[in-house]
Order: sequence, then structure tokens, then C-alpha cells
Amino acid sequence: MSDGPRLPFLLALSGIAILCVMDALLKKAGAHYPTFQLAFLRFVAGFLWTASAVLILRPAFPSREAIRANSLRGVIGAVTATSFFYGLQTLPLAEAIAFSFLSPLFLALFGALILKEVLGRSTLYGLGFGFLGMLTMTFGQGLASGTGLFSNALHLPGVAAATLSAVTYAFGLVLLRQRAQQDALILIVLFQTMIPALLLAIPALMVWQPVNPAHLWIFLSIGGLGLAGHMLMANAFKRSEAARLAPAEYSALVIAALLGFIFFSEVPGLATFGGASLVILGTIVAMRGRAG
Repeated sequence: MSDGPRLPFLLALSGIAILCVMDALLKKAGAHYPTFQLAFLRFVAGFLWTASAVLILRPAFPSREAIRANSLRGVIGAVTATSFFYGLQTLPLAEAIAFSFLSPLFLALFGALILKEVLGRSTLYGLGFGFLGMLTMTFGQGLASGTGLFSNALHLPGVAAATLSAVTYAFGLVLLRQRAQQDALILIVLFQTMIPALLLAIPALMVWQPVNPAHLWIFLSIGGLGLAGHMLMANAFKRSEAARLAPAEYSALVIAALLGFIFFSEVPGLATFGGASLVILGTIVAMRGRAG
């Protein structure tokens, strides 16, 4: 049964939009907690929601091979989250976002190297327009303010962390494509929350700050949004190749700009509007190519 050429891309776009809302909530709570604690609370909340879904859906118990593979994805997820959060805390927001959105390029590359996927012309054009849009939004703002990306040597650890996050995020999505062909999607998401929570428990306890009761609903919402977003992403990667879905990642730039304006009164500049136009063009090119 065919799902239609656009369905996986639309599933990925929906998942990315939900995860952007989750990131906005993380930003709201993130100023009050250390990096390890913030990442730990994010995964614990996600695990509570996912474990409840597992109890309801009752999927078959995973094989040893599935446990090993999904545990590896969980380790990668922990590295991705903590390095991304550290990048956000040590870099200006535009620079951190710039590095995080290098991931679609690594995603297409890993899809070709690991999964032997063919990079079609429309996918390459979509990636190119999206990457150009990301550069326009980031460096355009830097030129306007007279600052450069590497102007401060103190930013280098943040640069390294944000780049590492982009690489591990892309690698994790390629492994997701691999596992989504074999494992129950809810079990994939379960390991994606459980393993990082276990790995981050001790580091989080070492820097623990009391949790404001008013923030509990934020973390519960983060957990629910994470489950919904990752289920949509898993469905998308089950139905389509990683390289074909890579351009969808750039849509988060546009979504993040909208959320920043709505919730944090951040007014996008001309560079943001110009870059967003290129991002939208890239996604249209990629989707039109798949429809043909």
C-alpha cells in the first residue's frame, strides 16, 4: 500500500514543528537549571509519557539485537541533547542555531554512506537552498551587527559542542531510519528517552537545583510533545529515505522564528525573512521532486 510521495515529508514537517514547540518550552525553563539537569528532566518527562503509551499499546518484547541498537541510539541522543544545550548556553542564539542546522547535510551524507541511499537532484537542490537560507539568516545578522562567527575565542567550546550535536543528531536519525523498518515505533521512542535519562541521572544530581513547582507543567508538556514529535519522525523515517527527508529539517528555522516572535517578542530582521524564503523554496523543490 502506497502512502503517497508527500506523506513522509509532511509527517517529518509535523514532527519538527512539534519539537520546535518543545524547544521553546525548554528555552523558557532552561534559564533556571544547569545543562545536565535540564537534559535529564527533559528525558524523564518523555520517559513517563512513553512508558504509559507502552503499557497501553503492549508491543512485543524487543529482541537482543533491537535492545542493543536502540540503546546505542539512546547514548547518541544523550550526547546530542547535552551538547546542543551547552551550545545554546555558551553561544549567541543565532550561532547555535546555525551549527545545529548543519545536521541535514550530515543526514544526507550518512544516509548515502551507511544506508546506501541515492542523493537525487531535487534533494541536493533542496539541501542547497536550505543551507543558503541558514547562512543568510545567521551571517546576515552578524554582518548587520558587525560581529563575526569566530570573533570570540571563548566561543570555541560552544562551537565544538554545537557541531558535535549536529553530527550526532544526523547519525541518530540515520539509525532511526534503520530501526524503524524492524522495531515497534513506540519502543524506539522508549529507548530514546530511557537510556539518556539513565546516563544523565548522576551528572544531573551533581549539579541539581530545586525544581520550581510552577515549572512541573512545563516539563510534563515537554515530555508529551517529545513523544508526539518523535513518533511522527519515526513514522516519517519508516516510510522514506533519510536523504529525502533531510531538507525538512530546515523548516525548523522558519518555525523557530515564528515561535520566537510569538512567545519571546523576538522580531525577525531582514536577514531572517530572506533566509526563511530560501528555506521555504528548498522544501518546495524537495517535495516537487518527490512528487514526480
